[in-house]
Amino acid sequence: MYRLPAPPRGAVSVPRGGGGPALIAVAHGSRDPRSAATMAAVVAEVAAARPDIAVRLAFLDLSAPSVHEVVDDIAAQGHTDVIVVPLLLGNAFHARVDLPALLADATRHHPQLRLTQAAVLGPDPLLISALADRVAAAHRRAPLIARASNAQGSSATHLLDPACDRLDLVIGPKAAYSPTAVRSGLAPLSVVAPASGLSGDPVVGIAVAAVGSRDAAANRRTAVVARRLASATGCPTELCFATVEPGISQAVERLVARGAERIVVAPWFLAPGLLTDRLVAAAPEVVHADVIGAHSALVDVIWARYDSCVAADLELSA
Repeated sequence: MYRLPAPPRGAVSVPRGGGGPALIAVAHGSRDPRSAATMAAVVAEVAAARPDIAVRLAFLDLSAPSVHEVVDDIAAQGHTDVIVVPLLLGNAFHARVDLPALLADATRHHPQLRLTQAAVLGPDPLLISALADRVAAAHRRAPLIARASNAQGSSATHLLDPACDRLDLVIGPKAAYSPTAVRSGLAPLSVVAPASGLSGDPVVGIAVAAVGSRDAAANRRTAVVARRLASATGCPTELCFATVEPGISQAVERLVARGAERIVVAPWFLAPGLLTDRLVAAAPEVVHADVIGAHSALVDVIWARYDSCVAADLELSA
């Protein structure tokens, strides 16, 4: 029997010990082997957190093992109750159509197996906290931005590179990034004070970079991530996407216009891959924080989605 996703809940009290339904964590999949390796590391942490529960990793596409392969294996081991947690940040086509179809087909092959799909991870406050941690770890590597005016009075924005004392032109009227040094009377690097914190001085601007969708409503829903990260860090944030507009260059320009003196890209991705590489290539002059990856908060959210399904089942059977 396949059951629809259970809604996410806050802290729930569920019985512990003595095992429970098996957990299949379903990731998106990628041609980039780093993605599968990262998700394997995440699921290893998930399994270590509750060793009495069977935990498996499956992929929707492009990586192995597939959902069908893992369900077949779980059924062969004698499990009859399985909770499927989508390792997806958004409730889009994969969560609403692809995965339910795969699970419905799996139950036709294994009628003794009860498969319950949990809610997606979404912009959970714990994941926003994890994203803030990644930004905090990266922001000191971010070069300072300085502004200069030319003889015509127009302004351009530059980055002071702390690694090599280099000044690179990156933003300005009709200006493009160039690795050539442009030295036009700006203060030397040695007199620029380092950032003392995310909400301190200089101001850190955060470009929250997500996948993006042709569905404008889905992109608007993703905007909550930027708003929550701004609230958590006290920093100005702008949302951008890897596949649709606004792109990362636009987000950087907007942050500079808002007074940001350092820029950090916060990738709203669970794992590295082709799209995060595309973001780096589009803005190599700014610092890109790590993806969420095997952060303890992600492990906690996965188990929270699992526990919500268990609690909902207990309520129905009470």
